[in-house]
Amino acid sequence: MTSLESQPKTKKRIHVVGAVLVDGKTVLAAQRGKTMSLAGLWEFPGGKIELGETPQEALHRELKEELLCSAEIGEHLETTEHEYDFGIVILETYMCRLREGIPQLTEHDEIRWVAVPDLPALDWAPADIPAVDRLVREYSK
Repeated sequence: MTSLESQPKTKKRIHVVGAVLVDGKTVLAAQRGKTMSLAGLWEFPGGKIELGETPQEALHRELKEELLCSAEIGEHLETTEHEYDFGIVILETYMCRLREGIPQLTEHDEIRWVAVPDLPALDWAPADIPAVDRLVREYSK
């Protein structure tokens, strides 16, 4: 074995952003599609931050592409880092309010408005769990 082969491979770091879309006392949750990685798990809608984009710009773009709607991007909620088999995901979540349109299914299997205390009942992608936990903690104050 050469020294190159014995060195561990560095996992790809993937910077993503998620929208915590709030409507009254409910939050939009999106279930990942069957053909997506982490299929069937729930997440806050969003996606990869492209080169040269701010997280807010990426959220605007992703919400238009994924849910065919636009939102007002508010305060930063949480940044988490989680290692999956396919890479290390760095997820930044932001509080958001719908500005235009009604969220539509384009990539996900399901989207639903969920009361904040009921969020933990869903099977969340691991990177999203700290944001879910924080929402529930702050809601219960």
